[in-house]
Amino acid sequence: MEEKKRHTCLKLQLTEEESIFVKGTWFNTHFNLSITDGSTSWHCNASEDEVKQRAAQWDQPVEEYVELSERYLGFQQPESVYAFADAGDAHKRLSWTFEKGGMTLHWRWKCMKSPDCKKTTAEILDFLMDANIRLSEEVVIKTELFEKTKVEAEKCLAQSERIANERVEFESQIYTKFLGVLNSKKAKLRELRDQLSKQGNGDKSPQEEEDPEKTESFDEESDDGKSDEDPQKCITSSSKDAGATKRSRPRRTRLA
Repeated sequence: MEEKKRHTCLKLQLTEEESIFVKGTWFNTHFNLSITDGSTSWHCNASEDEVKQRAAQWDQPVEEYVELSERYLGFQQPESVYAFADAGDAHKRLSWTFEKGGMTLHWRWKCMKSPDCKKTTAEILDFLMDANIRLSEEVVIKTELFEKTKVEAEKCLAQSERIANERVEFESQIYTKFLGVLNSKKAKLRELRDQLSKQGNGDKSPQEEEDPEKTESFDEESDDGKSDEDPQKCITSSSKDAGATKRSRPRRTRLA
């Protein structure tokens, strides 16, 4: 199984007038560097054993050492001091600094002069061209996607505004109709209330409005008539009536 690798290419600004291109190929346990200033090129192949030895010197895991190197050689860190100094025999030494535990540390790697500078420089330029083409394609694709998304967003916004306006209009119509119905119901209730009030006043009978003095007089006359009758006469009359009733009964004849 082929080991996964990552590629970076950094234009490293050493001074205001001096800059170099550093192309890195990164693996989990080792890495390769190709460097050019436009006319001369160098390379540095950091083997697994060398990386392991360097990581042990700094009490770091190998993967962490490679990751940290990639961070500083894949993107120029403003707080780091970079140098690309002569190491004799046309070789160079690439170094950078970083802070750890309140201390400034220096990492250095010796870069050998490339046996074919033109080829190494051409490979770096080809990589940059390919990366530029890929980036341009990604920019075009993302721009088109952004434009489509923008159009869809404008459509959604217009639709949302239209729905909101329709909702307001619908609610206004419903409220207007409801208010009309409510006012009609209120008027009907007032009319029924007035009718019930009039019926209540008209249903009172004359007897209820009769003078209470007349009622009292009638009751007094009835009581006076009853009191004028003699109780003894009433008893005698009742006895006579009972005797007449007895005499009027026919006798029964018994046949032998």
